[in-house]
Amino acid sequence: MDTLNSNWITESHIDFEYKKYMLLGYLQHVNEKFSATELFPHLSSIIEHYKNLKLLQENTLKLRSNFPEALTGIDAAEFKLMHESIMNDDSIMSEIEQIVNFSIPQFEKYMFEGRKIYDFVEHKLIISPVGLTPIRVNEGYLFLRNGGEKATHIYNYQITLFERHDERYRGIHTHYVCSYEVSITNTFEQLKIELLKSHKQLPNPATFAIESSLALPMESTLLPIAKRILIRHLQETI
Repeated sequence: MDTLNSNWITESHIDFEYKKYMLLGYLQHVNEKFSATELFPHLSSIIEHYKNLKLLQENTLKLRSNFPEALTGIDAAEFKLMHESIMNDDSIMSEIEQIVNFSIPQFEKYMFEGRKIYDFVEHKLIISPVGLTPIRVNEGYLFLRNGGEKATHIYNYQITLFERHDERYRGIHTHYVCSYEVSITNTFEQLKIELLKSHKQLPNPATFAIESSLALPMESTLLPIAKRILIRHLQETI
C-alpha cells in the first residue's frame, strides 16, 4: 500500500485486524523507501499520522474521563460507592481504541528511523553563499550538486511567510531553472554570472550552493532537505 488516507481508521470497515493489515502494508512500503534513502513525502506523512493518532487518543481519554457516571451500588467491604460510566462503550469504540493503541508505537518507530536517515543525510550536506549576499534574501537561486555529479542543478527559490494556529512559519517554493556542468574554470561564481546574463529579472539575487558528498534521490531526499537547510541558514545568519 503506497499511501494511507488521513481518515484511514474510521473509513470503510472498522475492525482491528483489518486496520492492522492496512497499516503494516503501508509501513512495509515506507520501509522500502527509507531503505532506498527516499524520505519524502513518506516521513512527513508518518509524522502527520502520528499527530492525528495522539490527538484521537487524547480526545478519547478526555471523553471517557469527563463523561458522567451512574451510581450502581455500595461496596460495604471497601466502604465506597460503586459507579460505572454511562458512556456507550460499544464495540466500535473498543475497536478504534485498540487500533490507536497498536498504531502509535508503529508510527513512533518509523518516525525515529526516518529522523535518523534525515540527520545522516543532513550531515553530508554543505551550504555556502555564492558571491556577495544582498540584504534581500527572500528570493534567489539555489545551486544543488549531488554526490560526484559534475552537473549543478539550479533552482529559483522564494521564501514565504504564513500563519497557522497563531504561529508564523516560513515556507519555501522552488522552480527548476537549468543545469550546468561545473569545472575548474566554470565555478559557482561563473554560473551566477551566466544566470545574471540570461535571467535579468533578478539583477542582484541571493545565491546559495548546497553540495552533497553522497549521491541521493533528488526529488524525494536531496531537494526537500536542502530547502529546509536553506531556510534554517537564512534564519540563523541573515
